[in-house]
Amino acid sequence: MTDTPAKAGPTGAYFGQAIASFAVALLATALGILRLEADAWVRGFLAVAVLFLVTSAFTLAKVIRDRQEAGQLINRVDQARVDKLLAANDPFH
Repeated sequence: MTDTPAKAGPTGAYFGQAIASFAVALLATALGILRLEADAWVRGFLAVAVLFLVTSAFTLAKVIRDRQEAGQLINRVDQARVDKLLAANDPFH
């Protein structure tokens, strides 16, 4: 059977940059909402809207990742079946 090469994951620097960029964006948005010259209920509404947006973005990213991982698992099973079939019917063996 053939060995599947191990896929490389994201580097630590990429992971750190993603966390830092998320933190900076969230902090800048929070400061913008706090310094906004508007009533407290308007600022509260914007804060809740930002929290809803962030949680829905995380959920969307997770759903997309789960769908992609499920597709990879199906492809691996199919590839294993093909490899087994080819190994069983090897004309050179």
